[in-house]
Amino acid sequence: MKYTLQPDALFATYSEITPAYLTEKGIKLLFTDVDNTLAPYETPDPDDAVKTWLASLKEAGIKVVFVSNNKSPRLDRFNQTLGLAACPNAKKPFVGVLKKTAKEAGTPLFACALLGDQIFTDVWAGKRLGILSLMVAPIKDKTTLFFRTKRRLERPILKKFAKAHPDHIDLSFWKIKE
Repeated sequence: MKYTLQPDALFATYSEITPAYLTEKGIKLLFTDVDNTLAPYETPDPDDAVKTWLASLKEAGIKVVFVSNNKSPRLDRFNQTLGLAACPNAKKPFVGVLKKTAKEAGTPLFACALLGDQIFTDVWAGKRLGILSLMVAPIKDKTTLFFRTKRRLERPILKKFAKAHPDHIDLSFWKIKE
């Protein structure tokens, strides 16, 4: 199977991904990362904007499953008031947990999408599954050497995406000059 590490679509923030957009794409189940996608790492609970967005997806009939490489305590705390399906330690970009979860939800992969802020975990997992891969700008980037290196490696991929989709998004969200 041939695939690219480019996301299918880039957004400045999760809130730009509307129920109408997902419905138009045939999406019935949205896998979403939490850290730096819906909330900063250090924010333990979802804010009202996240709750409202998730409620709008539910109202549109779109299931949401949190998939995080983070540990259970972090994801359990974030999900405490939401009560959504959640998969901690998902080991993205590996896809076993995602496949199993989609099957348990009774949703075929062609009706699934994955939302995240990282190419080498979130987008890559989505591409490996052959599902719609949506990427948002990180809310607040970690400044460790590991994350700075990962973000630097993402830049050429994002630049290539921008070149192929010149009217799609302003890459300044990623601190990338076109």
